[in-house]
Amino acid sequence: MFYQTESKAQVWRALVVFENRSEMLLFVGRSSEQVRANIEPAFNDLLDDEEKLKAQSISLQRWHGAPDAGRWMHQTNLTMPSKTLLAKAA
Repeated sequence: MFYQTESKAQVWRALVVFENRSEMLLFVGRSSEQVRANIEPAFNDLLDDEEKLKAQSISLQRWHGAPDAGRWMHQTNLTMPSKTLLAKAA
């Protein structure tokens, strides 16, 4: 028996990519608009000052395929918060 726990699957996510090519999940949402709207608060809440300065890009990705057999596909890079403001805060 299958129990659906959500009315709609969360199929969009944002990852921050650092200088050393490592990645960190920032936000998962139901739509690209929801993810875009929550990038800045997630970026500020989840990353410390050093991580913010080492961040290179934010990748918006969409789930492609069945829920149990698919993969994340890169859609676009999102706008990074200004590093000059981050440098002044540090």
